Amino acid sequence: MDVDQLRKDLVGLHDDLIRWGLVVWTAGNVSARVPGENLFVIKPSGVTYDQLTPESMVVCDLDGQLVDGAFAPSSDTAAHAYVYREMPEVGGVVHTHSTYATAWAARGEPVPCVLTAMADEFGAEIPVGPFALIGNDDIGKGIVATLRGHRSPAVLMQNHGVFTIGKSARAAVKAAVMCEDVARTVHIARQLGEPLPIAQSDIDKLYDRYQNVYGQR
Repeated sequence: MDVDQLRKDLVGLHDDLIRWGLVVWTAGNVSARVPGENLFVIKPSGVTYDQLTPESMVVCDLDGQLVDGAFAPSSDTAAHAYVYREMPEVGGVVHTHSTYATAWAARGEPVPCVLTAMADEFGAEIPVGPFALIGNDDIGKGIVATLRGHRSPAVLMQNHGVFTIGKSARAAVKAAVMCEDVARTVHIARQLGEPLPIAQSDIDKLYDRYQNVYGQR
């Protein structure tokens, strides 16, 4: 997949963030690694979603430096770049401030794995990463430190919001959608009482089935 195609794909994936109610105004971003290159494509900073075009997407190197594009890259570029440098298996990164998941992040509390849908997609709780200021790679360091060796493709960065990773940008968007969905459901469940835990052995079975059997192969 070349850079031009990734730019087109990212417009559609940013539309998905709007469609699923994960972002408002100019908040949030999606990026995609350029296969075979030390480059990634990311949303420009401060541009509203209805103004995004393939041409407005910017290309950066893995140090977060602008390589191609007419706009300044996202303020989260350094965090994305750090993830790509440290996790070569990652092909896409997403950031949102989706309401329910970010509410858990504001409390610094992981979302417990009490739903089969969580076991399927995340294989564990959705963990909390450390507080970090925007603008350098501290957020990226927190993402990597939290998710490395963890099944979850999503992390709740304390007092900030959601970051998700995936083998592709589309997979990272899916993780962001699912993160918000289960964060909302578990929040509602806790208003009614204490959610029932799922045994770790059953979480393992559910995760294996969903990752390796479910869907079209």
